[in-house]
Amino acid sequence: MTTELMWFRRDLRTHDLPALVAAADADRLACVFVLDPHLLDHDRVSPARKRYLRQALLDLDNRLGDLGGRLLVVLGDPREVVPALAADLDADVVHVTADHTPFAVARDDAVEQALADAGRTLERHDGVSIAPPGSVRTGSDSVYKVFTPFHRTWKARDHGEPLAPPSTLPRAPDGVGEVDAVAPTRVDQLDVTGPEEAWPDGGEGPARDRLEAWLDGPVDHYDDRRDVLGVPGTSRLCADLHMGCLSAREAWTRLDRRNPGQDTYATELAWRDFYLHVMAEWPDTASGAFRKEYRDLPWHDDDDAFEAWAEGQTGFPIVDAGMRQLAAMGWMHNRARMIVASFLCKDLLVDWRRGEAHFMANLVDGDTCSNNGGWQWAAGTGTDAQQFIRIFNPTTQGKRFDPDGAYVRRWVPELADLPDDRIHEPWTLSEEEQEDLGVIIGEDYPAPIVDHSDARQRALDWWSQAT
Repeated sequence: MTTELMWFRRDLRTHDLPALVAAADADRLACVFVLDPHLLDHDRVSPARKRYLRQALLDLDNRLGDLGGRLLVVLGDPREVVPALAADLDADVVHVTADHTPFAVARDDAVEQALADAGRTLERHDGVSIAPPGSVRTGSDSVYKVFTPFHRTWKARDHGEPLAPPSTLPRAPDGVGEVDAVAPTRVDQLDVTGPEEAWPDGGEGPARDRLEAWLDGPVDHYDDRRDVLGVPGTSRLCADLHMGCLSAREAWTRLDRRNPGQDTYATELAWRDFYLHVMAEWPDTASGAFRKEYRDLPWHDDDDAFEAWAEGQTGFPIVDAGMRQLAAMGWMHNRARMIVASFLCKDLLVDWRRGEAHFMANLVDGDTCSNNGGWQWAAGTGTDAQQFIRIFNPTTQGKRFDPDGAYVRRWVPELADLPDDRIHEPWTLSEEEQEDLGVIIGEDYPAPIVDHSDARQRALDWWSQAT
């Protein structure tokens, strides 16, 4: 009689989960999630993400229960907990969905070695991405460094069909819940607080409901609405995909790529895969520029400018709206992410890694690979060929992607009474107009901390001298 262990991590679901399907063949099966204090206490793990995790674990426990299983949640270092749990339950095999960040790979290597020393096995399965890292390759058998050719090859592949959940799960082995080596922790007793505006509930059930709602019409308009900041034109499935409550492959296979909106959304799923493939192949990009020649750029260490940016007090309404949305929700619209990142790296010349860390500390969807890739794209240090010369004008971006000022009015309420044609440049109001509108620039709302035209030229000069 075989006993096996299913170790959940960023795969908190039962649908399309190869690791769970393989584990369900055992005679006895224990399902476990390990709450790692290193991650729970780390400043790169946001309160919003912890709250989502709590909800997702409760949902997973219910779903496993429907299949005849249960979820054991334990607190401790997985490198110690998982081998100890396998030994106590006499589990021969531990199944996991492979993760590909440097931290995850080092953790899993350590667990695999500890298990092997005891004559046990760690089996890593695909499931975080649509195409497994390293599987989409150039004609010369190397990993792509540029998205467009990667995407061309990626979308021509057969990614397979989603797997149904197991019809039932094997009974848990005797002793689950009474394990000496680890201390079971009830998820519903975790003290997790989050940002002011609650993100939608986490878990496979809510995630699948959101996918159905997204596919039932709104995705068809994604091509036209995805960059409009004041309308709900994006899927908001990012946290569901990051935590694995939703299978990216299932989302991909449900799309009709003959539809322009759905095809554009499919491309966004390809971007997610691309950044994961890049970090899996070049793990040092987690802490340094993808382009090695840009790893020692003399970024400005301007704490005051960074603080103004982080607090949404730059004097540029579209930048401030994005940063305040992040603080309030643990999420920011993707177009706003690009705008605020460009502003930090290029108008302020602050190291992109400071912005990347701030996002990770606040985002509900703080995905290491996608967040890193997006910041390096903005900073000109990553895979993008255009590099540093792309410098967003925040005023122009605001007028283009928030033409009626709805986004700014929502997140920068002190500017709510400004007319549409002035809301993205309130510093142009005369003193009389400011009095009439009840907003004094420099008092009720900050004056711009830089002149964008001057900052743009400064950035270009800095880049040419630094490189």
